[in-house]
Amino acid sequence: MNAVASRVDAAWAVLHTVLDPEVPAVSVCDLGIVREVIEHDDGLEIVLTPTYSGCPATEAIEHDVLAAIEQAGLGHARATLRRAPAWSSDWISDEGRAKLKAYGIAPPAHLTPEAAANTAMPIRLFGRMAGGERIACPRCASERTERLSAFGSTACKALYRCMACREPFEHFKPI
Repeated sequence: MNAVASRVDAAWAVLHTVLDPEVPAVSVCDLGIVREVIEHDDGLEIVLTPTYSGCPATEAIEHDVLAAIEQAGLGHARATLRRAPAWSSDWISDEGRAKLKAYGIAPPAHLTPEAAANTAMPIRLFGRMAGGERIACPRCASERTERLSAFGSTACKALYRCMACREPFEHFKPI
């Protein structure tokens, strides 16, 4: 392994420990926010794609990412925000989905077989929440659930209640 590859690999390892400020059960890598780590002559460039353009956590994530790289002694780094293509909940890793569920948040389902297979997928020009979608309770897995509110503690989540175990829970909306 050469020095550049090891520095980039070390940065990825560090970035996997940076937790999302709104859902501290998952890392920014689990959420698919970190898109690239690029080695330049003047330092590392960390490419981030916010979950949505108005996400209030974007600045905190950028700060936490750069602080983690600095604390790891990986030298100068800068963050670049890339908004195209727009972030998709399909970018959440399988490990991230499992962590969300263990944290009590119903993760979004993969919406296309291409996304589940991590291959190219078509551009969607229609809403993702077609009627009849069943959201499974992250605690008991029952699909007898009901939506209480389109919004949870953050705009990217909705509030649900399980009719089987009676527990409320949030659902990370597919985007």
